[in-house]
Amino acid sequence: MIWTDVVAQLFGAEHDVHADGDFLSGTARFDGQTLAVVGSTHHAPIGFEMALRQARVLLDTIAKHPGRAVLLLIDTQGQQLRRHDELLGINRAMAHLGCCIDLARRQGHRVIGLVYDQALSGGFITSGLIADACDALPEAEIRVMRIPAMARVTKLSEDFLTRLSLTSPVFAPGVQNYWRMGGVRAVWQGDLPAGLRDALAQAGSDDRRALDGRARGGRLLAADVVAQVLAAA
Repeated sequence: MIWTDVVAQLFGAEHDVHADGDFLSGTARFDGQTLAVVGSTHHAPIGFEMALRQARVLLDTIAKHPGRAVLLLIDTQGQQLRRHDELLGINRAMAHLGCCIDLARRQGHRVIGLVYDQALSGGFITSGLIADACDALPEAEIRVMRIPAMARVTKLSEDFLTRLSLTSPVFAPGVQNYWRMGGVRAVWQGDLPAGLRDALAQAGSDDRRALDGRARGGRLLAADVVAQVLAAA
């Protein structure tokens, strides 16, 4: 789904969200409250400039509109693979974006991520996966690494990883697999305003991803490991 259809279904005419190249920003009215909206489109790679522009929206919202909820519209092919961005310090810019999302949450802003098209790699990790909740549309595409790339990193064969992906969501792309792992809180089926309304109502400081992953059969040990680390702290 394209971003214009998403915001039209969510907010009707009550928004000023606009695109500046691949960068999305603006505000919208929803159930009587104003939301800040920021994101990307056209499968944008998240580079040095894009990360800082998104971070600027978060910081301005924190400074000027305390408590205002934030909707992250996610459509990215991952981090920008370009020497220019590497030399500028893309790693620090993306870390800064993640820290701004975390700061917003700590300051009482509900931050909701919505994967409406594509979410890959570092561009997803430093945005939607840090939000209070990351939801997705059923037709969206989510993955951190393709199986051929995973094979190169792990030194395991593609055939072996493909077989693993049939039974383990950790090795498989797709919205449903990320839902099973707890990375996606909910999949919005049909009624987008109802999905956003539920996400805002459920948003809070508790991170339930490991618990959801265990309950859904996608990550069976993460919650127990977290509990053991907290008990030993």
